[in-house]
Amino acid sequence: MNWLNSEAFTVLGQHIRWSDMIGNTIGLIALALGWRRSIWTWPAQLLSGVILLAAFATAHLSGSAGKQLVVIVVAVFGWLQWNRGKQQEQDGSIAVRFATWRERGYLAGGAALGTLAVGGLFTAFPTLSWDPWPDAYIFVGTIVAMYAQARGMVEFWFAWLLVDVVGVPLNFANGFAFSGFVYIVYGALVLWGMRDWWLRSRQAGRPIPEGAPA
Repeated sequence: MNWLNSEAFTVLGQHIRWSDMIGNTIGLIALALGWRRSIWTWPAQLLSGVILLAAFATAHLSGSAGKQLVVIVVAVFGWLQWNRGKQQEQDGSIAVRFATWRERGYLAGGAALGTLAVGGLFTAFPTLSWDPWPDAYIFVGTIVAMYAQARGMVEFWFAWLLVDVVGVPLNFANGFAFSGFVYIVYGALVLWGMRDWWLRSRQAGRPIPEGAPA
């Protein structure tokens, strides 16, 4: 499997690795499936996580590698959660909703505290990560985003957008150019998917928390 971490080709001076390219291509497919509210988004995310784990584990980016472990675990959780069928719409896709203010508070608070904790750990043990705080931010942000997705919350798209803002420059800086390019595409898909879930949550007649975007 050493070929996964070998160079596939070079674009504009950026070296593209096979693992980086394959894992992120599958990740894009997973995001598109999530936009369509298809349960197959989870096995796709699981496979993407396994491949990207092999890539980041060799690059001293423990947060990004750990993020893939989280992707694998949460993908299994999300798959089981969506497969229960309790929130299924008539077309077989998952029903979506806005989070309550309490849930939003838990997500934001967990993201802040988690980033401080993981960033502090990476700072205390520099061998774990060359970019401790951005790496910690991405690691924790991914947990928050995927948990919100598993719960069918529209806010998961906002969480992914915030992860992308840091993920693009971090991946370019650490030699994962394909990941950087893909994160830019992620941004476009996130905005599109956010709009779709937003409209569906309103059309379903589900209550929108006071103060939520209209």
